[in-house]
Amino acid sequence: MTPEEEKLVRARQKSRALVMALGLGALVILFFVVTIAKIQAGHS
Repeated sequence: MTPEEEKLVRARQKSRALVMALGLGALVILFFVVTIAKIQAGHS
């Protein structure tokens, strides 16, 4: 594999990892918001 191809592969891996991290972070925030909403609904 040439150094240019290796750079391209690394760039794809980095972008894929960033997308996965953002998706996982969004899922965590969604679970947190749903949990808070359920707690608030239970205290009414």
